[in-house]
Amino acid sequence: MATYKQLMAEKAALEAKLHEVRAEEVAGVISRIQELMADYGLTVDDIAKKRGRGRPAKASNGVAKAPLPPKYRDPKTGNTWSGRGRAPAWLGKNPKRFLIAEEAA
Repeated sequence: MATYKQLMAEKAALEAKLHEVRAEEVAGVISRIQELMADYGLTVDDIAKKRGRGRPAKASNGVAKAPLPPKYRDPKTGNTWSGRGRAPAWLGKNPKRFLIAEEAA
C-alpha cells in the first residue's frame, strides 16, 4: 500500500499533467472558435451573453426617473411618503389624516 507522501507526490504530478493537457486543449478550442467566427462573420458582441430578463439597469433613454412627489406627511417629524412601496408605521390605520393638501395652481 502506498504511503501518504507517495500519494501526495502522485497527486502533484497528476495535477501538473492535468494543467498541461488542459492548456494544450484550450489552445485548440480557441483556434477552432476563431475559425468558426471568421467563417460566419461573428464578433465578440454576437457571442457575448445578452442581458437577461428582469428590470433594466436604468431607463431606456439613460435618464433616471424623478422621485414621486409626496402624498402623505407626518406632522410630528416631517417625514413624507409618496404612496408607493411599504407604508410607514406612522400612517397607522387612518392614512387620510396625513394626506398633503394639493396646492392650488
